Amino acid sequence: MKSREQHAFELDLHGFTVIENVLSAAEVSELRACTRRLAEEVGTEATFGGPARHVANLVARDRSYWPLIDHTRVLPVVEAVLGPQLILGSLNSRIVRPGDREQALHSDIPAEFRRAGRPIMANTVWLLDDFTLENGATRVVPGSHLSPIETPPADREILFVHQAVARSGSVLVFNGQLWHGGGANRTDRERVGLFGHYRIGAGGWMDFQNDPHEGFPAEAWSALNPRQKALLRMTGGVRPRVEAVTA
Repeated sequence: MKSREQHAFELDLHGFTVIENVLSAAEVSELRACTRRLAEEVGTEATFGGPARHVANLVARDRSYWPLIDHTRVLPVVEAVLGPQLILGSLNSRIVRPGDREQALHSDIPAEFRRAGRPIMANTVWLLDDFTLENGATRVVPGSHLSPIETPPADREILFVHQAVARSGSVLVFNGQLWHGGGANRTDRERVGLFGHYRIGAGGWMDFQNDPHEGFPAEAWSALNPRQKALLRMTGGVRPRVEAVTA
């Protein structure tokens, strides 16, 4: 098992790291079944950069996802990148179906927010299937988190693209500035993953991607632990999102 320091080193050098054996087979099975059910009930078509089935705001939909919010194997690695003052900006699922094509390489941080050193966002990908070359394992461009631009130039060839092949139950963590994209699924089976990202700061673009207060059952709030409440900005209870009012 790699140390937190090794994961932090890989994140600093390459922009990504893989934490293996985070979830047990039973946990993977439960989360996959729950995600498939929600995809049927409330899923939408995600078209950003490539097709997939998408379910947003998972923490407000089912308690099965709560242990992921502050997982003891994953959150410390994220904190090594962002520091302890962070929020869970969203936890969504992306289901890549047979025939879904490759997603365009991109980063999740616009050019005006990119900076050297500590980024403003880090991403986690929870593998609920084995991620393979054939079913579209997430593609990453090592070192691209150091680039000042948010997407690869259209007139340049990207020579080094790595696919994060790993077993189910693993978690891919990467710097939000890293160029990445889903692979094409050339198999006859869906590839299911959960995508959680953490942010620092507040307000405007730095607020939640999906506000967990929206749709969160108020009666369930007391079952969250203090760290989970802090990461969801629920220390004061469940509240509706307040939109800024400008004159």
